[in-house]
Amino acid sequence: MAKDVDLSSREWTDIIFEGKNKEFGAYELRNQSVRRHNLAMLSVVVVIILALLISLFVGSIERAEETITGEAEQEMVSVDTAQDEPEPEEEPEERFEEPEVEEVLPEEVLNTVKVTEIAIVNDDEVSKEDEVKNQEELTQTETAFGASDFDKGTDDVTVVREVKNEVVVEEKKPEPEKIFTAVEESPKFPGGDAELYKWLSKNIRYPEMAAQNNIQGRVTVQFVVEKDGAVGEVKVVRGKDPDLDKEAVRVVKSLPKFIPGKMNGQSVRVWYTLPINFKLQGS
Repeated sequence: MAKDVDLSSREWTDIIFEGKNKEFGAYELRNQSVRRHNLAMLSVVVVIILALLISLFVGSIERAEETITGEAEQEMVSVDTAQDEPEPEEEPEERFEEPEVEEVLPEEVLNTVKVTEIAIVNDDEVSKEDEVKNQEELTQTETAFGASDFDKGTDDVTVVREVKNEVVVEEKKPEPEKIFTAVEESPKFPGGDAELYKWLSKNIRYPEMAAQNNIQGRVTVQFVVEKDGAVGEVKVVRGKDPDLDKEAVRVVKSLPKFIPGKMNGQSVRVWYTLPINFKLQGS
């Protein structure tokens, strides 16, 4: 009998729940299961159809946009090619340049020979200047008779004035060597810092005006220790009073030679910072 009954039909449900409480929720759920399955299948089919339609719609929009973009690019390319057409070159105007005239330097004047012509004239027409000299006068003169007079100049025909282009070469001043602020071996005062401050205390002369005005304080001086240990450039980096600053610079310039600083085993120029305290006795 069970083989002739459809398992999804209402009859099969009645057979199962025969003699049972049909008002219980399971009976209703069983009766409505077929309907729910059909609605679910229909919903799935509808969703698939909608997805296909949306994908087709989006694809058509993208193809339309690509077509519009391609047409716009073609128009832009055509406009650019039209703008990039080279303009016809203007033929250069013919200019007639005047030939350059080379400056001819005057050659030195060569000696010229004056040829004296002998003319026969009357005695009255002979001037004193043109008077013929006698034998005694000829012997007294240093010039030989009939000698030619020469103008001032040079005897060398090949002598031509030469213009020499002088090139002025400026001597380059050597660049100052680098002054280091930090080195492998710092410069040292002979005997160390204790000897340095002892030397300063002995050689500092307290300025009279500063002492009268009870001016005290620290002056920081910076100076260059040269490669030979001598004190080079001196400057005040932090002053206290003009008189104290001046005295600090003076005493630093009179310092004896340091042991120079070194970099890679070579002596170099190094900045050295030295604070100097000015303090009055009894204060």
